[in-house]
Amino acid sequence: MIDDEMPQTIDRRGFLKAVGSATVVLGNPLPQARPTAPVRFGIDMYSLNAQNWTPFEQLDFAAKWKAKVVHFSEIRFLGTLEPENLRRVRARADELGLDLEIGMRSICPTSAMFDKAQGTAEEQLAKMIDAAKIVRSPIVRAVLGSSADRRGGIDRHIDETIKVLKNSRSRARDAGIKVAIENHAGDMQARELKRLIEEAGPDVAGVCIDSGNPVWTIEDPHLTLDTLAPYVLTSHMRDSALWNTPEGAAVRWTRMGEGNMGMETYIRTYLEKCAGRAVSLEVIVTPQPRMFNYRNPAFWELYRGTPAWEFARFLALCDKGQPSVEPAADPAVTPAARQLANVEASIRWTQAFLAKM
Repeated sequence: MIDDEMPQTIDRRGFLKAVGSATVVLGNPLPQARPTAPVRFGIDMYSLNAQNWTPFEQLDFAAKWKAKVVHFSEIRFLGTLEPENLRRVRARADELGLDLEIGMRSICPTSAMFDKAQGTAEEQLAKMIDAAKIVRSPIVRAVLGSSADRRGGIDRHIDETIKVLKNSRSRARDAGIKVAIENHAGDMQARELKRLIEEAGPDVAGVCIDSGNPVWTIEDPHLTLDTLAPYVLTSHMRDSALWNTPEGAAVRWTRMGEGNMGMETYIRTYLEKCAGRAVSLEVIVTPQPRMFNYRNPAFWELYRGTPAWEFARFLALCDKGQPSVEPAADPAVTPAARQLANVEASIRWTQAFLAKM
């Protein structure tokens, strides 16, 4: 004990000196305990799009499975953006103890996905920011586009998206809302999305990180997470199977726990680097693989900026995999029923894994 080592007649100055020395010697070498943020399990309602449920049925489903976050990634899952509808959704979420996140599709005016009929990108984003305030969503999830936008170069589309976000900065900041840009459907690799966020400003924009979409950009999802973790606002979690083919590589999205991308390690890293952010499932099971015939020189027209060391990490995952095919569908089971079974199986796997953390 320190008290036993002190002279009985120590003065105030000596006492402070002794305590200070003890702090240096005893305190500094010991690692500081960091509080562990609770895991916020969530469900992206795109996972259940074939069910054609109302937003209230979606909320009830999430509550049944003890989710904390409901992620309405597109407007259609909310029903409408009418304020009265939004207030009712928020009220039901409050009754069930659920947090809400809402989203939209493309905010890039030059993307093939952008819907000009709904107004300018700034006008569409403004409506979503107003909706987010009503339902108390801290984010508006949005996308640039898809793999189709890589033709002719993705950078010009990134630049247009940056302009939209800069034009919307004041409105977003005044509302206390951030725009969470997803790495979506093969549009951007991690370093490209990082540039978008940094140039638009992390004060107004961040990332909705999707674990499945990197394999559609010949990218290792763990590299995507390492690169984008400082900017992550929320997530879409989905497992993937990757394997080699004579022409190049094949990838397929699977139920959680059935891929070979290393989902367990991915979730552990996410919880460490993105503490407090939602772990939200976006379950999509693709029956047939997506093929990347990278041995054909023409393939590289879309990926001329990809560093060799990044591509090598993608290949390392493919080397670990075997061909993966979804079992033949029972014709008596509807697509909606198959989707629901995939989602529930993925929820069970994820919750069991998180319970062990």
